Amino acid sequence: MTRSALSNIAYEALVHARRKFSNREERCIRETWTAEQELVLLRLYPDMPNEVLAARLNKTLQQICSKAYRLGLKKSPEFSKKIRQDWGSATRFKKGNTPWNCGMKGLPARGRSSETQFKKGQKPHTWLPVGSTRVSADGYLQRKISDTGYPPRDWKSIHILLWEEHVGPIPTGHCVCFKDNNKQNVVIDNLELITRAERMRRNSIHRYPPELKSAIRVISKLKRTIQEVEHEEQD
Repeated sequence: MTRSALSNIAYEALVHARRKFSNREERCIRETWTAEQELVLLRLYPDMPNEVLAARLNKTLQQICSKAYRLGLKKSPEFSKKIRQDWGSATRFKKGNTPWNCGMKGLPARGRSSETQFKKGQKPHTWLPVGSTRVSADGYLQRKISDTGYPPRDWKSIHILLWEEHVGPIPTGHCVCFKDNNKQNVVIDNLELITRAERMRRNSIHRYPPELKSAIRVISKLKRTIQEVEHEEQD
């Protein structure tokens, strides 16, 4: 690289630096406000939009906001309330407008999804007629007594139906249990009516002797420890 070329590069860098510094100085010069402009701002700022003030005073929005902040000016409650009421007014439905989905039931299916949608009156493959029986997740035999589509209402435990048939409705706070704890042995002689408090006592650990209760607690603690170790290994 020749000396003359180096001088040209250095000169261009110097000119660029001077121009950049000069622009920065111009930006740093604070815009002057006359006393008359400040009085106009004090009088109109609380109830006039900043855009209108900027055009009236020949200032930028940033200058209006900065000057108002330095003077401690704020918008009046009435102006702020009106602004909030006007939010979104441009996109609101006007009286008499008809929505684009008027008369449509749901949204139209996209692509080929309509091919797999249930048609009116179509039943799922898991549907069973009234009178059908099944085994619940808790192991109770249940019978379908209605077809409303709401399983807790449509299915009822057979031992409850049997008790109500022979004895009558179950009183509030009571439940029907199996004497031999066999949920599949649904006969009236194997059913008994007890309070829910009694059922809780029967299912509680406190019905066991002290030695067995201690063993149950140790086993439970061991199971929790094993589960924690398995979770740590997975992480």
